[in-house]
Amino acid sequence: MKKINVITVDGPSASGKGELSRKIAFDYRFKILDSGLLYRLFAYLHKKNSDYEEIADKIKNEIIFQSKREAIYVFDQNNDITNKLRTEEIAKEASKLSSRDNVRKSLFDIQRSFYNDKGLVADGRDMGTVVFKDAKLKIFLLASSKVRAKRRYLELQNLGQEVNMPALIDDIEKRDLKDSTRKLSPLTPADDAYVIDSSNMSLEEVYSYTKKLINKEFI
Repeated sequence: MKKINVITVDGPSASGKGELSRKIAFDYRFKILDSGLLYRLFAYLHKKNSDYEEIADKIKNEIIFQSKREAIYVFDQNNDITNKLRTEEIAKEASKLSSRDNVRKSLFDIQRSFYNDKGLVADGRDMGTVVFKDAKLKIFLLASSKVRAKRRYLELQNLGQEVNMPALIDDIEKRDLKDSTRKLSPLTPADDAYVIDSSNMSLEEVYSYTKKLINKEFI
């Protein structure tokens, strides 16, 4: 299989995939795909329109993604809807929709369309196992449920949302079990992925290790 200029960063919710992916993309000038945000967008639009094909067409033709170092922003008709996609309500709906085969098929080509020869960082749960099996470098990022709940707690607080730590831990553990045991695209490392447990690592420590892998595969 011919390898393409893609770095996949898979792993469970709040494992640090987004921060790591954005840092790689910014420093190496790669394009970025946040597939979790894409599923949240699908869930958000699904609340207004139940037709999967029409939702996919809208994403292809009307939605604009703007990547910056600190975050990825999503615009619908010049309206910034990013924060609307970050709520727990949309996260749960996205998790439910992501288990449906027709939803995953609707988004597969959209995800692949983010790639260009200059390079792509693809952040998600099945980027290395399904969407970009031919990626040059695959990373699977882990962290304990308590560490991830704390990260999610701070993120939601910064968005001005009320959160409960025990409920967050419970929700993350239930989502992990669901994602890892589902028949369709289960959450699991690709056979050729580098598995990194970031529970006791800072972003800089994870990035320092990742840079060595990137330099080995790309330079």
